[in-house]
Amino acid sequence: MRIALWLVAALWSGTAVAAEVTADPSTLNQKLSTLQPGDTLRLAAGTYQHFTVANLNGSEAAWIAITGPESGAPAIVEANDCCNTVEIDHSSYVAIRNLTIDGKDNGGSFGVSAKGLANNLVHHVRVERNTFTHHAGGQQQVAISTKTTTWGWEIRENRILDAGTGLYLGNSDGTQPFIRGVIERNLVQDPVGYCLQVKYQKPWPALAGLPTGDGTTVIRHNVFIKNDAASPDGDRPNLLVGGFPDSGPGANDRYEIYGNLFFHNPRESLLQASGRVSIHDNLFVDAAASAVLLQNHDLPLKQAHVYNNTIYSAATGISFASAAAQGSAAVGNVVFAATPIGGTPADSRDNVTGTAGQAAEFLVSPTLVLGTLDLYPLSGKCTGTALDLTAFAGDADLDRDFNGTSKGAQTWRGAYAGDGTNPGWKVAADLKPESAVPVTPPDAGAVDAAARPSADSGSVALPDAAATTSGDAGAGARQDGGASPGVTDGGCGCATAGAPLGLVGLAAGLLGALKRRKA
Repeated sequence: MRIALWLVAALWSGTAVAAEVTADPSTLNQKLSTLQPGDTLRLAAGTYQHFTVANLNGSEAAWIAITGPESGAPAIVEANDCCNTVEIDHSSYVAIRNLTIDGKDNGGSFGVSAKGLANNLVHHVRVERNTFTHHAGGQQQVAISTKTTTWGWEIRENRILDAGTGLYLGNSDGTQPFIRGVIERNLVQDPVGYCLQVKYQKPWPALAGLPTGDGTTVIRHNVFIKNDAASPDGDRPNLLVGGFPDSGPGANDRYEIYGNLFFHNPRESLLQASGRVSIHDNLFVDAAASAVLLQNHDLPLKQAHVYNNTIYSAATGISFASAAAQGSAAVGNVVFAATPIGGTPADSRDNVTGTAGQAAEFLVSPTLVLGTLDLYPLSGKCTGTALDLTAFAGDADLDRDFNGTSKGAQTWRGAYAGDGTNPGWKVAADLKPESAVPVTPPDAGAVDAAARPSADSGSVALPDAAATTSGDAGAGARQDGGASPGVTDGGCGCATAGAPLGLVGLAAGLLGALKRRKA
């Protein structure tokens, strides 16, 4: 009787029955058009042509999923010169998972794209556990791209192995902002240009459903690696994040960048930021310029908090090249660079600094080779009195180190809380394992993003450590040559309701609905 009453209630309220739908290369497009909230479309192994996710709208409680096999032979989606490979149009609460997306190195086709400028409306998209290959036909070919105002994206556990640009989120002129996304546990390896750029934001358009209050874009637990290949359209940092609107919605938003591995850049910085940014518990290794460059770019640098990072081998470790009106801080970092800290942060204290040659006195294996690199502190090193991190109290996972380990009494400097033998992940050109990631649900919602007070300054330096008070103009002062110069739309052009029934009729109606929805 309880089951019967539940069925009556479900049909009476118009609740759709989620379906498991299967497709192969010959039926994909037909099956796409049938999907309803809560459905999962499972693609069989095989080779598929590009497709468009159009007018599919799930809900917060009932996402629509399009997924390839979780193991074994993959579902491969191939680019075509006419179109982006997976285009998203007027859709929301859609997940794209477990696909191999092949750009064919054709120079024009983006991998997963939401384009169309103001003519498209896309929000709440998950791009998860996909592999992107052969997007290196030019520096402007992008694996994941947004060129329409969008919000609520979750981009996680993807492998972007060879691309002109790994991820390019937002339009190059500051319109069509990428708002409050979560980008986590991705591997972006050997792009021609950026591993990731999130574009600066002009005032947001007036759209129904846009987030309100203050919030964050979260970039955490990713691996961003570049090689020595030339960048014909201009050298790029591994990661660049731009500023937020000067007024109106989003004006107090922030980036939180933590738990990432930034490895190698032969001509540029590993991370360049403007706007409002919090950077903590990252590893930065091998930069020809600054490991972290904080400066006015398309929009001003407004707030820059840099704490508990470990930096090895750079011209400048942390460069405060522009003043930040809402506060700047370098606290509890371990920095081994020719110039450990450049510029004059308002709050500079408790940093362990030295040259790259001194790093071996403090770290287990400071090398420039993945596989032997281990920046965990030697016994008794990189520790001191408890850090005062109250200025950063609103940050996510403030109490966790690079390994996901509790920081305890906050006595450790750098990205690791411990010394001796590293109990965590041995960094590699791979996804950061879940065991090294704190269990924090994705949250791009409202946080207190107001300016926070600074504490008294001070520092802990090694004997004869290099130091400077000059800013690093670096290559970051260049013009921005984004993946899509000028105003462009991006890449290539191209429910069951119930009714009151008797129990027999109800069962028959439900079975009929299930039969119609399965394939």
